[in-house]
Amino acid sequence: MAEKSELDIEISIIIPILNERDNLQELQGQLTQVLAQVGRSYEIIYIDDGSTDGSQKLCREFAQSNPHVMLVELRRHFGKAAALQAGFETARGEIIITMDGDLQDDAKEIPAFLEALDDDLDLVSGWKRDRQDPISKTLPSRFFNFVTSQLTGIPLRDFNCGFKAYRREVVENLDLYGELYRYIPVLANAKGFRVGEIPVEHRPRLHGKSKYSIERFFRGAFDLVTVLFLRNYQRRPLHLFGLIGVCIFLTGFAVDAFLALQWFLGLSSLSNRPLLIFGTLLITVGVQVLIFGLLAEMITAATYRRSEVTQSIRQVYRHDASEGR
Repeated sequence: MAEKSELDIEISIIIPILNERDNLQELQGQLTQVLAQVGRSYEIIYIDDGSTDGSQKLCREFAQSNPHVMLVELRRHFGKAAALQAGFETARGEIIITMDGDLQDDAKEIPAFLEALDDDLDLVSGWKRDRQDPISKTLPSRFFNFVTSQLTGIPLRDFNCGFKAYRREVVENLDLYGELYRYIPVLANAKGFRVGEIPVEHRPRLHGKSKYSIERFFRGAFDLVTVLFLRNYQRRPLHLFGLIGVCIFLTGFAVDAFLALQWFLGLSSLSNRPLLIFGTLLITVGVQVLIFGLLAEMITAATYRRSEVTQSIRQVYRHDASEGR
């Protein structure tokens, strides 16, 4: 086996930051110490998501003085999903680890993530078992995690933990936007990757302010609907819209058929029955939903790429004729 060149990177650490200047110096020191003990080639990538407190200046100094450090500056604040996506596209490592820059994630957990990936997993998510946050954050988070687990069937207890480890092929198949970073395990599972979870230490925030707001909770709820649709119906949209359309159509048809039977038997007149208009409306809406589903199916067929099937193959086993097997 050929030796790795100096440009070969085994581990990439991606850290999105937004106004975390007071935490970065200590974080950098902890990462350097832990990664030196791990004994694998690595890079640390800071993604500045529009900081205004001088965080990017400090990260530039890290990059200038340490060949293992890289800084990616976004033009403005785009959000965590865009920052992570920028990190995924920049990272060169075979294993990618994401963590927050607020010092609440402990760098000493990195070896545990690497060990978990060796247990035949593709993505390992952290579980903040003893979360050091106020109840205004922990209570909505528990509700969110419970609902997501029940609706997706993925038995994780902390979907929103930013401390995660991925094999490279996982991040190459992710396309994050909006608040979808919350549902990375769901998106990865939908593509056939094996997802697991390990407990991690969660430390109280010492410097800076939390970026959490109740608005993010509601945005996350809407994105859950998006993820469920993409997970279950991205390649067969007619199965969803067809079912809805047929149900609406049959309801309208039953209403109008009932009124028509009454009129035929002379039991009622149709001229003063608003229910007739309602039934006709349901039939029209049902047909429109069916047509919408057919159009979505046509778009899916037109954009379907054979390469996506190849990307879904985990491993190929072949008979080794040279050994007579």
